[in-house]
Amino acid sequence: MRRPFFKSGIYYTKTSEWAEPRGECVRVGLDDYSQSALGDIVFIDLPEPGAIVGAGAPFASLEATKAVSDINAPVSGCAVRVNRSVADCPGLINSDPFGEGWLIEIEPSDPAELDKLMDVEAYRAYLRDGNRP
Repeated sequence: MRRPFFKSGIYYTKTSEWAEPRGECVRVGLDDYSQSALGDIVFIDLPEPGAIVGAGAPFASLEATKAVSDINAPVSGCAVRVNRSVADCPGLINSDPFGEGWLIEIEPSDPAELDKLMDVEAYRAYLRDGNRP
């Protein structure tokens, strides 16, 4: 497996999601480490805008060549925007996980939940210590 790319300036969860504050919302996606480990992503089931999501709870599921997996919300709140391009072309998660492969934007009910997530250095250390999402 190739060496994963980590983006600075965003937050990571122990279950491999990333969270990027964008004004009043938090953009969410699946990190490069996990998309690579899953293999080619062939299907994703995303929530509808307006769906209420809970921190640590599944909001989407995906099918890949190596596994079927849930994707968990890094923060609680309302899904205000869903990336329909990913629903139409799930391979965007593999080719551009931190860019065009983003999944949803959440308006957080408690922005302080971001403080419970890891920055890039803490996430690298988490993986280096043998932890796996």
